[in-house]
Amino acid sequence: MLKIEELNKIVATGESSLQILKDISFSLQKGKSLAIVGESGSGKTTLLGLLAGLDKPTSGKVSIDGNSIFEMSEDERALVRKNSVGFVFQSFQLIEGLTALENVMMPLELRGDMNAKEKALSQLEQVGLSERVHHFPNQLSGGEQQRVAIARAFVCNPQVLFADEPTGNLDTNTGKKVVELMFDLNRKNNTTMVLVTHDIKLASRCDYKISLSAGKLIESDLPQ
Repeated sequence: MLKIEELNKIVATGESSLQILKDISFSLQKGKSLAIVGESGSGKTTLLGLLAGLDKPTSGKVSIDGNSIFEMSEDERALVRKNSVGFVFQSFQLIEGLTALENVMMPLELRGDMNAKEKALSQLEQVGLSERVHHFPNQLSGGEQQRVAIARAFVCNPQVLFADEPTGNLDTNTGKKVVELMFDLNRKNNTTMVLVTHDIKLASRCDYKISLSAGKLIESDLPQ
């Protein structure tokens, strides 16, 4: 489902350059979950952005379901993200001027789905927010906002879900509930899930884990 080959990312810093990622390679089967861990500045979020096609590598290859995303045009990559990829961010990334229902409907409407409202309502029910569908983000708690974000991520039945510190802005108990919800939806939808986290307990819930240090993959329990 997800295959990464010799991925490198180098950025210019004045007259010199900085290598953020160096020769990262691994693959992940469909329906499996992977935690990316490492200290701050190790390259975790950069790697996640490259896997999702949000940024371009200096060299290397990322394939989703056999399709090499950096051999595509930007429009083609955008189509892959729209049809095959879901995102959950630490800061929720909800649109303040839209209700919970409208936030979840948005990716469906962008796809031209005629049943966007019904599907969004169903997904919000699955995350336990049936009574909050007409509330705006500033009327919701942090945990509720993250549940809306999870509903939005899963509503299009993505093949791959990318999550960047999904519990980072939540208290411990709320974070546990959000984690249970993510893994429950992951199992139900057979979605491949890749998440960046500092939370060792969250990482241990995943099928596999890789560790980065200074842009290098230093440890992995993925099958060879």
